[in-house]
Amino acid sequence: MKLRHFAAVAVLGSGLAQTAAAETITLDVLHCHASFSRFHQPIADAFMAENPDIRINFLAPCAGYDEGHQQMLRFAVTNNLPDIYFSGYHLLGELAETLATRSQIIDLQPYLDALGEDYIRDNYDPNILSLGRINGTQYGLPVNASSPIMYFNADLVRQAGGDPQNMPDTFEEVLELAADIDTLGDNINGIGYDLPGWPDDWLWQAIIYQQGGTLFDPEAKKVGFDNEIGLNALTLARRFVTEGGMEPLDWDQSRQQFGAGLTGIIFSTPAHLQTIEGLVGDRFELGTTLFPIDDKENGGIPTGGNAAVVLAQDEAKREAAWKYALFTTGPEAQTIVVEIAGYLPTNLRALGDDYLAPHYTANPNASTAARQADRSRPWLGYPGGESVRIWRAQRDIIGQVMRGEVSPEDGLARMVSETEALMN
Repeated sequence: MKLRHFAAVAVLGSGLAQTAAAETITLDVLHCHASFSRFHQPIADAFMAENPDIRINFLAPCAGYDEGHQQMLRFAVTNNLPDIYFSGYHLLGELAETLATRSQIIDLQPYLDALGEDYIRDNYDPNILSLGRINGTQYGLPVNASSPIMYFNADLVRQAGGDPQNMPDTFEEVLELAADIDTLGDNINGIGYDLPGWPDDWLWQAIIYQQGGTLFDPEAKKVGFDNEIGLNALTLARRFVTEGGMEPLDWDQSRQQFGAGLTGIIFSTPAHLQTIEGLVGDRFELGTTLFPIDDKENGGIPTGGNAAVVLAQDEAKREAAWKYALFTTGPEAQTIVVEIAGYLPTNLRALGDDYLAPHYTANPNASTAARQADRSRPWLGYPGGESVRIWRAQRDIIGQVMRGEVSPEDGLARMVSETEALMN
């Protein structure tokens, strides 16, 4: 009798376990950059602790946004998409347009509307929320946000006669300071602005946007910088070399040189802050400040990073995926992201005393990105699905201009011609 009783209990227990397992929803989640696991995993752990009925299963991360985008397009063809994907902003438009024609991506606006106007106002700056909006549809919730900032060697700035507490906020003034730093020694370079060495067009868009320019003219269906703004941008790129003493390097070499104390000013993502702090050590006083804006009224800066898009088709999974996407943009998750990776928070409440305020007080260099959130502009791609190829063509031309092999005028004509050919 006892053996039968224990056997019955065991069978019952097994059945209950199977029922519980059946009620657990597993979400397949894909993000780019393996290093991002350092904040994605603790966010998932915190979410699962609050939601034990939902399991987050991370797929192997893609090497970068470009690689992730190509993989998602392949997944779309086979209808084998993850439940959530973190798409780079500059590729979100292409992705959303492709998936929307197949009904494979979810409009998140109805889910936001259900939270109420007060919730949206208290949690999201309109400029930040717009980063996940494509042609009026809210396909993504911004999770990581990164606008370029200026890093500087405060010791070299002082030696050149500058004031680390009052750094220049226009590129003309930046170049003047860089030129002065460049005279401090044969091994010292004034500036680093790594256009041809950057893996995407983020820094290129930045010197277009800060003038109040645009990447693409949707009405004319042509490049938006085929004008004085585009010419100014390429001329500025050349002046970084001729006046600022810049050495054309890739982004990793540029950081290494800055960390060694051999460059006065560089421009990079706030997500590199901890890496740069590690390179600098105690060699010199490190400072950060806002990205220069020449057109104070109309200028802005492209915001890099990614947005969570919900692709789950099953209704129960879709609700769970929305719940997780929302959590990743909440104050707790954004505190994890900022403290680990240095991004600017995409949630307004995360700036409060219970979250990031103490961190920023203790780490003033980390607060720079948050201070320029109101300058955020969407990091755009080009129509036609060839944004990756377009940048590869553009950066070769920009590099030739910076090295003096091609004039800014001829370089602009080539960039416009090759870009529009690839868009069509």
